[in-house]
Amino acid sequence: METMDDYKEELEATFKKIHVGDVVTGTVIDVTEDAVLVDLKTYADGIIRKEDLSEDPDFNMEEAVHPGDEIVATVMATNDGEGNIVLSKKDANAVLAWEKLKNLMEERTVVTVKISEIVKSGAVAYLEGIRGFIPASKLTDGYVEDLSEWDGKSLEVTVITADEENHRLVLSGREVAREKKQEEKKKQIAKCEVGAVMTGTVDTLKPYGAFVTLENGLSGLLHISQISTQRIKHPGVVLKEGQEVRVKIISTADGKISLSMKALAEEDNEPEEVFDYKESGQASTGLGALLKGIKLN
Repeated sequence: METMDDYKEELEATFKKIHVGDVVTGTVIDVTEDAVLVDLKTYADGIIRKEDLSEDPDFNMEEAVHPGDEIVATVMATNDGEGNIVLSKKDANAVLAWEKLKNLMEERTVVTVKISEIVKSGAVAYLEGIRGFIPASKLTDGYVEDLSEWDGKSLEVTVITADEENHRLVLSGREVAREKKQEEKKKQIAKCEVGAVMTGTVDTLKPYGAFVTLENGLSGLLHISQISTQRIKHPGVVLKEGQEVRVKIISTADGKISLSMKALAEEDNEPEEVFDYKESGQASTGLGALLKGIKLN
């Protein structure tokens, strides 16, 4: 047999006082073309007009809100003249959104946004209903020549500034793009077999070695100790930029490719020329090497 205790919760809710500024939770009971009706389990239903749902210009009410959904909103008025409590999800969103945005920033969480507008020095995208700015220099890890090409694109970003007091949200896609590129490079390097012999082109010379671009597009370091079976003072003794070389992969540790010409020379057991190093950094064959092997009668 039912008693008054069975209806205690419902009765208490009926007499619950609702004040302007309260943040309340309710269940969506109807979605029309211009408003959402919410069951607050109190003396009146709540109503959220379309313009009070979100700051996001791309927000689609029919796609985002459905009967049965739980919704959090701020009380804007206790009576709209028709007995409904006027609510704003947009206001409640702002309070909750900044908390979430700060967490996203602290945890460096990657999220996907859609660029909704191009401005003079960057792009605009909405995250958690808050207008965010993406500087042109942070759209990707490279130089952006034409900003208009980014309009309407989806982009993976991280939050780098979430300043609620000054209502300043700054996003960046550069770090995500850079990390993706590094991960892809690591995967490619992992496929490189230690011991494989490849052809490459000397890209740059440094005092400690040469960077070589391999035939697969990856770059590796040819350390000065791995250039020749002889001890040399500078890579320029043997190599020059743009020179094609044959190298052996000797390591792919820590996502870096280490190369060797010395290993191939030792395997081939071929005698090497003796080189002198000029100040210009170019290689020249020493007089001793030229005379070596010449028999005098």
